[in-house]
Amino acid sequence: MCGIVGVVRFDGQPIDREVLSRMTGTLTHRGPDGMGLQLLASGLAQVGLGHTRLKVIDLSDAASQPMSNERQSVWVVFNGEIYNFRALRDSLERRGWRFRTSSDTEVLLRLYEEEGDQCFSRLEGMFAVAIWDGRRQRLLLARDRVGKKPLFYCATPHMVAFASEVKALLQCPDIVPQLEPDALAPFFLYGYVPAPGTLYRGIQTLLPAEVLSAGMDGALRRETYWDVPTAPEAPSRAPSEAEAVARVRDLVTDAVRRRLIADVPLGAFLSGGIDSSIVVGVMSRLLQAPVRTFSIGFAGDRRFDETAYARVVSRRFGTTHTEFVVEPSAVELVEQLVWHYDGPFADSSAIPTYLLARLTRQHVTVALNGDGGDELFAGYLRFYATLLSEEVPMWVRRAASRLLSGLPEWGGHRSLVRRLQKFAGSAALPFAERFTRWIAVFYDDLPHLLPGYAGTSHGRPPGPLAQLEPYLKRCEAASALTRLLYLNVKTYLLNDLLVKMDRCTMAHGLEARSPFLDRQLIEYVFSLPDAMKLRGGMTKVILRRAFADLLPQEILRRGKMGFGVPLQRWLAQDLREFLQDLLLAPDARLKTYLNQGYVRRLWQEHVAGRVDHSHRLWTLLTFEVWLRSLSAGAIRQPPAKLPLVVS
Repeated sequence: MCGIVGVVRFDGQPIDREVLSRMTGTLTHRGPDGMGLQLLASGLAQVGLGHTRLKVIDLSDAASQPMSNERQSVWVVFNGEIYNFRALRDSLERRGWRFRTSSDTEVLLRLYEEEGDQCFSRLEGMFAVAIWDGRRQRLLLARDRVGKKPLFYCATPHMVAFASEVKALLQCPDIVPQLEPDALAPFFLYGYVPAPGTLYRGIQTLLPAEVLSAGMDGALRRETYWDVPTAPEAPSRAPSEAEAVARVRDLVTDAVRRRLIADVPLGAFLSGGIDSSIVVGVMSRLLQAPVRTFSIGFAGDRRFDETAYARVVSRRFGTTHTEFVVEPSAVELVEQLVWHYDGPFADSSAIPTYLLARLTRQHVTVALNGDGGDELFAGYLRFYATLLSEEVPMWVRRAASRLLSGLPEWGGHRSLVRRLQKFAGSAALPFAERFTRWIAVFYDDLPHLLPGYAGTSHGRPPGPLAQLEPYLKRCEAASALTRLLYLNVKTYLLNDLLVKMDRCTMAHGLEARSPFLDRQLIEYVFSLPDAMKLRGGMTKVILRRAFADLLPQEILRRGKMGFGVPLQRWLAQDLREFLQDLLLAPDARLKTYLNQGYVRRLWQEHVAGRVDHSHRLWTLLTFEVWLRSLSAGAIRQPPAKLPLVVS
């Protein structure tokens, strides 16, 4: 795993080596084991490539990047892992290619020389790739199928700059950090800016499975080499449940096996939930040595501590288990996380993920995780709620919505009453709005937060929801559950969960691997009947059956707890003054964009204990911290790493 940067100029202007060095140097946390730079004049273009390396496969210097072919006509910088690189190498060797390293980077380079742009559809793994092809005078950028590895870019008629993180792009003098006003409504609706947008004007992110090319004419050309299948390609007999059980078990096992290739110590995150427990259980069957597992809990609040379940799994599989119970300084964590995210974010589970990754990195370099299990096998309550509302007559839904729409929100963020209110409030909405309201940070009250934002005649946000239209069109013929799963992969998984895992692990030079996001597994599970994923109130039906003999019964029977922190208490007590000083100060930066009076109301209701606004307040807090951090043309560096009390 690594960090990549680059600048290609088509106007003949030279690239400053010092600028390229600064861009690359901002990503040393992603690749602490080495840094490489390459400047070259290639035809009429000026090219600068940078790479920070985390050594995982082929630890020799020969595998360092930027890497070129013998003629130095093709150069590559690459972040990620290609899990089928050995099979690809064998195939290339049979066609006459010879290799000087045992790395997956060189396989990628040779595969591009052999097959050109078609090579990306042959790759199984997670990757963000930049290739300069001097023969064709063009830059090629590509990203993995579901977007596990990030790649940002800024393009003008005369230049293209790219990087693994926005902070590296901001070191380029041609790029001035400016907030994109049109991104505010999507951000406060979802808690993230949907790809390809960002909060920075002129900076975009490459979409999953997208290949972008830029040549001397300055034009950008995009192609997509894969998409999540939303229906079987041809009519066929649906597999029996017994057949599906066997196939899911085989595919998950193969996906885990592929992700065990490493020349460095390897372990796994273990929450004690179904998904991570399956990964650990399969690892224990495939490895001779005990699996290294890692869990985290927060001192003083057992509601956010799953370590007891993790211990059950650890005992079952005989893992070498390390358990962290921490008392973090939340104030410093906010600033650290905003810097690593390059902006604000709504998902406070970044806190435990960041801390778990930091502590895990002291023991291993690679950690497998259970990300993607909920996305594939319908593990979220909101899927069931959305489908359940389809069964309720519309007149009942409308009556319930009218009855509860005027009532204030009540109870904790995860309380049953709050969820019933959300269910009733969204049940009468069209499908896309129903899906969005379940995951929204601000929804009906978005016009109250954003001055001048009118919403629709029904008070609902129009523009941000329009961003779902291409995805809805793509899956319009699919079942309701498949549409939900597809939308979730294209929105929440891509823009929230994968961003969180990448930033929080790479902040510490830890590589995270996600077996449930294996391409073959995704394609098979999306082809299965809905009832094999969600049946009544039972989630992950086929997954539970496939591993019923492997997992302890108390794990199989568990509902979804979620990976969280005691945010409600923190914001009402520990962070109360900090929150007030930032959000309600006369010089608060958010006043330029938001209705501070409405922000004050949210804070007052929360600290008084009337309503749990922790999700919204956390989003506003990270927004204000980000605005304050923007200075001198770049995001200000965070303070030194905070101390932790660990037991």
